Amino acid sequence: MEIKQKLFRMTTIPLSLNLLLQGQLRFLNQYYQVTAIADGNDLKSWEAVIEREKVQTKKIPMKRDISIFSDIKSLGLLYLFFLKEKPYIVHTNTPKASLLGMIAAFMAGVPHRIYTVTGLRFEGEKGLKRKLLITMEKITCLTATKVIPEGNGVKQTIKKNKITKKPLNVIGNGNINGIDPDLFNPEVISPEDRAKLKEDLNIYAEDFVYVFVGRLVSNKGISELVKAFTQINTGYQHVKLLLIGPFEKELDPLDDVTMSTIEENRNIILTGFQSDIRPYLAISDVFVFPSYREGFPNVVMQAGAMGLPSVVTDINGCNEIITDQLNGLVIPPRNVNSLKERMEMYLTDKSTLQKHQSEARSRIVSRFSQKDVWNSLLNEYKALD
Repeated sequence: MEIKQKLFRMTTIPLSLNLLLQGQLRFLNQYYQVTAIADGNDLKSWEAVIEREKVQTKKIPMKRDISIFSDIKSLGLLYLFFLKEKPYIVHTNTPKASLLGMIAAFMAGVPHRIYTVTGLRFEGEKGLKRKLLITMEKITCLTATKVIPEGNGVKQTIKKNKITKKPLNVIGNGNINGIDPDLFNPEVISPEDRAKLKEDLNIYAEDFVYVFVGRLVSNKGISELVKAFTQINTGYQHVKLLLIGPFEKELDPLDDVTMSTIEENRNIILTGFQSDIRPYLAISDVFVFPSYREGFPNVVMQAGAMGLPSVVTDINGCNEIITDQLNGLVIPPRNVNSLKERMEMYLTDKSTLQKHQSEARSRIVSRFSQKDVWNSLLNEYKALD
């Protein structure tokens, strides 16, 4: 029996393994001996990964924010683990895991060190913090043997900021995991389930529903979204805004005015984190994602596969998934007026809404099929020396 080479896949937190790499680890485990690595907290996410992916796991303490002593400890633990296990490939995603993982793999002499660059944290930052984050990216790329930008926008940003001179090739049309068109399909949510969910959320038949999915933080454009929706709600009573995701009060909290508006407006509906967002997308009319920076956001693809047109900002990833006036609308970031106008356009212009709805799913399925993404990544691995 042929012994499989060891492949270590690594993110900072297990939630990223669970959501961003869903199904991929199990697929790759057919060809390699896969070990999933992330922080030891969030046992619920770990249980989901273990049950679904059927791969080996290793819990290494890691913090998402900068913490010198904690980071040094994590680096040491990773180094010792790599030195002992001697993996053939260490492949990292998410910023902190990538920085520590690439350095530790370099120190341990791992032959293939792959860094997939997703969101670049220095975008939108200024001064010393921006310089520090750029330096961290440069170190991560320097210690990697292969750098894969998640999309063409990320690729151009890396080049513009002179992060690395290594060759940069996007896999397929971009994204790290693609979309399962059978899973994200509006037909899988029955009319009865839709009606029940609407009833539970106090959404009425005549309501027009906007939906956002993601962390409820400042850099996702939540303040602008709440302001734009509030202005629309002043003129139109039968509108709802679904906010699906958790708050993060430590890393990037919302301002007090935005929080108060969310709490006081009965037409803004909070659901918290949802492990299955499909029912919520199925009862919505338009997906809205006014983020300041992204790599290649899965939720925009997921919404499209569920048949929703999107209003997104003109940033990396979003402008590669959404073509303006085809399967959605693209606006400048941090612009409440543009956001309000485009959201309201879908509310009042039914012909444009229907036209973009008709393109939404086919556009995603034809370009980001999950099996194509997985096989393209597998070919990247097989091409290694």
